Amino acid sequence: MTPAQRNYHDRMRRALDHIERHLDDELDLATVSAVAAFSKYHFHRQFAACFGLSVHRYVQLARLKRASYRLAYRDADRITDVAIDAGYDAPDAFARAFRKRFGQSPSDFRSAPDWAQWRAALLPLDDLRNRTMQHFAPVAIRDFPATPVAVLRHDGEMALIGDTIRRFIAWRRANRLSPADTPTFNIFHSDPTDPAAEPVRIDLCVGTDRAFPEGDGMTRSIIPAGRCAVLRVTGRSDDLEAAALHLYRDWLPDSGEELRDFPLFCQRVSFFPDVPEAEAITDLFLPLR
Repeated sequence: MTPAQRNYHDRMRRALDHIERHLDDELDLATVSAVAAFSKYHFHRQFAACFGLSVHRYVQLARLKRASYRLAYRDADRITDVAIDAGYDAPDAFARAFRKRFGQSPSDFRSAPDWAQWRAALLPLDDLRNRTMQHFAPVAIRDFPATPVAVLRHDGEMALIGDTIRRFIAWRRANRLSPADTPTFNIFHSDPTDPAAEPVRIDLCVGTDRAFPEGDGMTRSIIPAGRCAVLRVTGRSDDLEAAALHLYRDWLPDSGEELRDFPLFCQRVSFFPDVPEAEAITDLFLPLR
């Protein structure tokens, strides 16, 4: 990529990040184009040519994605409030738009999400992000302390991990282990992008040494102490494959390091939709000898 191309993509990424940080604001073409320092008379064509979506459709999809996360994982959020925050004046209008996009009403999605339809509906956002140039922070070496955790194992199709996350959140809430007070980890025992790896195993973990009766699929474990290469990922956190590939393909061969016999894991430092997706932070840990 030439310096001119990198500068162009950086300006487009500024526009995306601005949209994600200001979903509650009026996101007109003039405002978004000004963030990227492009002319408003050309920006809609530039954006569509770069990402395959209009600015309006991207904003709508981003708002509906945030709304879907709140419906699935934030039981205390009223549907009316979710609708208003998504930019709809009336719940009926929100329900029609939501059903058109995800194939379910907001209430049906909240009670029993159709994850396959949900993932298909959000593919344009995935494709769009994959077209942007992702910049990675420098990799650091840290000593990770032995950490007792409560674990809920997902052992099945990757498409159904949303249901496991919902159970994990419900257990955590019932046991008053708030993400604000206790750390959240995921341990990747298999590669979720490898079709031959099914069933996929990912452990959802909360750091705690509190005693609790094992049940509801929850077990006790320990993330062992050891040296780790750590890559901080800021932004979209539901797909860490590009960051993992960067560690294995770009960083590891030049590092002179050897890997320890423990899986890749991550710590979710801040979460979407609690923070804008552009501000979500995940630390990815590659265990080293």
